Amino acid sequence: MTYPVQKSDNEWQAVLNKEQFRVLREKGTEAPFTGAYDKHMPAEGVYTCAACEAPLYKANHKFKSGCGWPAYFDSIPGAVTRHTDRTFGMARTEIVCSKCGGHLGHVFKGEGYPTPTDERHCVNSISLNFQKDDPVTGESGAAGSKVQV
Repeated sequence: MTYPVQKSDNEWQAVLNKEQFRVLREKGTEAPFTGAYDKHMPAEGVYTCAACEAPLYKANHKFKSGCGWPAYFDSIPGAVTRHTDRTFGMARTEIVCSKCGGHLGHVFKGEGYPTPTDERHCVNSISLNFQKDDPVTGESGAAGSKVQV
C-alpha cells in the first residue's frame, strides 16, 4: 500500500530518532509502562503521528486500560489504516498512520472495556506527539501547541 507521505529510509532516519525509526518504520514495539503517554490523560487536545504530524486520536478517545501503552477506543475518521498482522503465529490487527504508513500498534476487540466501541487501540507512545491545540477543529485548549512530556 502507498501513502501520501513517501520517504526513503535515509529520509526517515534524518527526521526520526533511532527508537522512533525502529517502531514507526520497522514495526517495533516499545516496552510496556515506559512510554510518555501511557498515563498522560489530558481533557482535550490531539495525539498526532510522530513521523508526519497527522492528527490521529482525540484526547477524549483515550482511556485507562492498564495494558502499559496508551489506549484509545477510536481514532479520528480516516486517520488510521488497519492491516492483518500474522507475525508471532497469530492474526492481529495492525494500525498505521493513513498519511505516512508509520506503525502505531494494534487494535483489540471484544475485551469488555466500558467504551463506545469495545475496541482498544494499543499505541506505542513513541509513535505519537501531543498537541493541546486541536488541529482538526482549530479549537484551542490551554495555551501552547506541541507538548513534550
